[in-house]
Amino acid sequence: MISSEIFIIKRDGKKEAFSLDKIKNAISKAFLSVGSFATQDVITNVLSRVSISDGTNVEEIQNQVEVALMAEHYYSVAKAYMLYRQKHLEDREVRDKLKFLMDYCDASNPASGSKYDANANVENKNIATLIGELPKSNFIRLNRRLLTDRLRDMYGKEASDRYLELLNHHFIYKNDETNLANYCASITMYPWLIAGTTAVGGNSTAPTNLKSFCGGFINMVFIVSSMLSGACATPEFLMYMNYFIGLEYGQDYYKHLDKLADLSLKQRSIDKIITDCFEQIVYSINQPTGARNFQAVFWNVAYYDKYYFNSLFEHFVFPDGSKPDWDSLSWLQKRFMKWFNKERTRTVLTFPVETMALLTKDGDVLDKEYGDFTAEMYAEGHSFFTYMSDNADSLSSCCRLRNEIQDNGFSYTLGAGGVSTGSKSVLTINLNRCIQHAVKSGILYPFFLEEVVDLVHKVQLAYNENLKLLQAKGMLPLFDAGYINMSRQYLTIGVNGLVEAAQFMGIDINDNPKYEAFVQEILGMIEKYNKKYRTKEVLFNCEMIPAENVGVKHAKWDKEAGFQTYRECYNSYFYIVEDKSLNIVDKFRLHGHRYIEHLTGGSALHMNLEEHLSKEQYRQLLRVAATEGCNYFTFNIPNTVCNKCHHIDKRYLHECPECHSENVDYLTRVIGYMKRISNFSQARQKEADLRYYAPVR
Repeated sequence: MISSEIFIIKRDGKKEAFSLDKIKNAISKAFLSVGSFATQDVITNVLSRVSISDGTNVEEIQNQVEVALMAEHYYSVAKAYMLYRQKHLEDREVRDKLKFLMDYCDASNPASGSKYDANANVENKNIATLIGELPKSNFIRLNRRLLTDRLRDMYGKEASDRYLELLNHHFIYKNDETNLANYCASITMYPWLIAGTTAVGGNSTAPTNLKSFCGGFINMVFIVSSMLSGACATPEFLMYMNYFIGLEYGQDYYKHLDKLADLSLKQRSIDKIITDCFEQIVYSINQPTGARNFQAVFWNVAYYDKYYFNSLFEHFVFPDGSKPDWDSLSWLQKRFMKWFNKERTRTVLTFPVETMALLTKDGDVLDKEYGDFTAEMYAEGHSFFTYMSDNADSLSSCCRLRNEIQDNGFSYTLGAGGVSTGSKSVLTINLNRCIQHAVKSGILYPFFLEEVVDLVHKVQLAYNENLKLLQAKGMLPLFDAGYINMSRQYLTIGVNGLVEAAQFMGIDINDNPKYEAFVQEILGMIEKYNKKYRTKEVLFNCEMIPAENVGVKHAKWDKEAGFQTYRECYNSYFYIVEDKSLNIVDKFRLHGHRYIEHLTGGSALHMNLEEHLSKEQYRQLLRVAATEGCNYFTFNIPNTVCNKCHHIDKRYLHECPECHSENVDYLTRVIGYMKRISNFSQARQKEADLRYYAPVR
């Protein structure tokens, strides 16, 4: 029955030579615990019912022993054996927790110390962050049980078992298993505008003036974010703020900015009052919060050119019957961007993540004023995303890079329909492992990949049913109150390891017909299944996930399993991040329409540059992006932070220009948001060192 050459899989995934004596000892102890004695014949009879082959895991062996004891009618011994297993399980969990506690305390930063979801947004390691980390393994087990039970009910035990098999062997990855909440959302603020936060568990009433808007907005964002596991986008933020400024100082306030409007000793002008409001909101939301394990809220805002704004909000009406005023809002958008860019030279401010939405036509921005302003802000060193589209049927708003807009209409209950979107759940396919496994197993990779793609859609549908159950039980007030619409939120199929999979197939990673065909084949297959499973109530999209954490995990797991990984982190680009042969236009082309056509959830191009370009150069690159169909991008130039005098400079320097210290750190995007590189996890810091920042000639 058993060969000495057999290796079993331990709980930590490591292989170990099988030991028959360990099972015999465990069975003997179980008999002794009930006052009995197991003879050699008894043990032999029990073991005759146990089948062990190479690669069998410990849990499966112990399950077989339990069944064998009951089959031999040793019921009290089987019960004792189960209790023995449970006690050892609890002991192991406590030991593991104690080890993790000490390792976390000794880690260089919170991201490196986190076992499950390293996150550079957590700046400080303390008791609050530790408390947030400790229960994560329990959440993972609970979420998996909820999902597999539902999957079994809907599609059968085979589908449930297959999901766990693919998950445990890292062919797929369930994002944010450590949280029960749905993922991220772009909310409409209209329910708050008419009723305050009472419908979502708060006690504040609707805002009535600029002061109550600012304080109430902060509270509302914290409440909403506490019920999400990802980002909270407020695409109407500046439009609503502009409305309340207009109520107090007139719709043409931007023409009288120096006018004194404060009767206190401060004697503030209208402009100073507005920038004080910016400061109150931005600094408050950048503070760590206990509801999110001492990390700041992932907050996102949007700016619009005139055409994009009119497409989204042409039917919008405020509660008093008035409509948004574009001229004053346009001024406020520009003022906020200018203020935020300058404020970032005073202190590290990660949020909001900003996106400029621009409509394009015939290879250029339609609104030339906003095209010029966008280029101007990049030239001044500001770091933000640009989203370009030839029609307003989609919106980049929160951490899901792109969402198709299902309804641009207006409701007096729910506000503007086009902004209430997001992602309920993300399930990511490790393309590199899937394709390498298929090839090594003698399977045509499209057949294997198609099976995986079909299954992940079923898993997402099971998740959706669980979410609907939580809503039915009153646990999702954001949906009930109208901040988010269940049918407008996407079930996202993420992809990771695309570049590495192509490399394994011997494909050059540049703009060539073979690489384009490979990308179209893989992503086109996923889109086919997105359409197959889509209904009026359920939407799917596909995204090249940012992969701050899972990109590192996939590379590590694949390397340990003997697959080719090529690097220590699978990034979210269509090019190799350390490749020095590609120029700026090449990268825009690789993130253009021929490659992103089937990525209905988007992919962000991070154009890494050594130094800032001129306004004219950035303006030309906007034309390049529009021509190539690259719809979501940012320019990433590391900002220098002096660790000695704390000076922040928008340039990529090796010495502080103020105190001349060489003890400097850098602010750059770990993925979508900016943080000090010293806050990155150790693995991400290695990845950051490999990034190629193109010189400007």
